[in-house]
Amino acid sequence: MASAHGVESAGSRGGLGGKLSGVAVALGLLLFLAGFGWAAVTYRPYTVPTSSMTPTIDAGDRVLAQRVDGADVRRGDVVVFSDKTWVTGADVVKRVVAVGGDTVACCTDGKLSVNGKPVDEPYLPKGTPAEVKGFPTVTVPKGRLFLLGDERQGSLDSTAHLTDAAEGTVSSGAVHARVDSVVWPMRGMLARPAGFEALGTLSEPGPLPLIEVMIVAGAVLVLGGAAYGPIAARVGRSRARGSAEPVHAG
Repeated sequence: MASAHGVESAGSRGGLGGKLSGVAVALGLLLFLAGFGWAAVTYRPYTVPTSSMTPTIDAGDRVLAQRVDGADVRRGDVVVFSDKTWVTGADVVKRVVAVGGDTVACCTDGKLSVNGKPVDEPYLPKGTPAEVKGFPTVTVPKGRLFLLGDERQGSLDSTAHLTDAAEGTVSSGAVHARVDSVVWPMRGMLARPAGFEALGTLSEPGPLPLIEVMIVAGAVLVLGGAAYGPIAARVGRSRARGSAEPVHAG
């Protein structure tokens, strides 16, 4: 009787465990696929071909950029845009330092000046000024952006197009996406451009960290749920062999 009750109890536990493992696998698949789906809708991958954004982004780095409306771009954002007056048929990655209505100039004590306020830019290469050659004061028209590379010395940015009709500015509508993270090599989320906080609201970080949590949690649940069956079967066989061993009378 005891052994019969023992088998019944183990079977009951196995049935409950099997159901829970099935739920874990289903939930894991849901999280995993939802995470990838959310990422596919929200982000676009880009490979940055030049070193104009060093050290934030090096040549050959793979980045994920959140699809955004150009009207939502804020100072300090690193954006992906296309402008035929800059480069034909290619996307460009630069940092927005001024938006429509701003007055931008360089330099005050080696710092970029926006609306008369010097801006701290810790993302620049150490020991370099905000602008190697400097540039005259530019008032950015409404609906346009003034963009610079973090490696100011070698960047073909707004300062290289000051003689254009738009004085180097780019339409906010030309922006496709905002870079959130360098994913290869894995450097993680870009640092917040805190130096621009005194000039207005910064952009909110994208949902990439939450998406990563969903994907990782989903993978763990799927693997854990799938592994339950073989582990439970092995444990059951071990217990069965143990109970089947003969007991010798003293």
